[in-house]
Amino acid sequence: MANIHFIGGEKGGVGKSLVARVLAQYLIDKPLPFIGFDTDRSHGALLRFYAGYASPVLIDRYEALDSIVEAAVEQPERRVLVDLAAQTHEPLAKWLDESGVFELGGEAGFTLNYWHVMDAGRDSVDLLSKLLDRFGNRLNYVLVLNQLRGDDFSILKQSGAEAKALELGARTVTIKRLNESAIQKIDATSSSFWAAKNSADKETTGLGMMDRQRVKMWLRSAYAELDALGV
Repeated sequence: MANIHFIGGEKGGVGKSLVARVLAQYLIDKPLPFIGFDTDRSHGALLRFYAGYASPVLIDRYEALDSIVEAAVEQPERRVLVDLAAQTHEPLAKWLDESGVFELGGEAGFTLNYWHVMDAGRDSVDLLSKLLDRFGNRLNYVLVLNQLRGDDFSILKQSGAEAKALELGARTVTIKRLNESAIQKIDATSSSFWAAKNSADKETTGLGMMDRQRVKMWLRSAYAELDALGV
């Protein structure tokens, strides 16, 4: 059965693209076959860091979004990753509903998974509530607690949104904090996470030996979370 993974969160700056990159590197390292789609027209992270695995897709063009489903059906052994840009909820929801994607999934045998990437703020919780109200049990949810954007998720824990998500079968993944300078160096050199943890060429990645070690430990933690999830 094919799995389509939407990596979203609606709000800008919560780390959606970083999570998409971690997932891409995880699948490469396992190795598990996948194809990526990038909806960000100006700062597409999958296209920038994993160009050999990703294609652009216009979120407001049905025929472009259709290619996501077609890829899943044509090669069900591949995971499909879709990196959603900020403020794409409405066009995505409209396409899902008007195109009968949920019904087709039951017929053609693919699952729809939504990774809701969250920072520690109220906005992420409110957007989660909006997502759950819109789709209910039609999506499989993964709540991604991104500690690079804050480590106190008490607002989520005290909200009814988390309880509702868990009742709908949501699972939770925690992305631990990584030294900010390491992320900045990786992004500045457009390095993949593979290069960041394996390349000793500091001129290429900007990372020294200890930076690489921190990246290795960080990815090891993220991979353990993904292993438990069963991507």
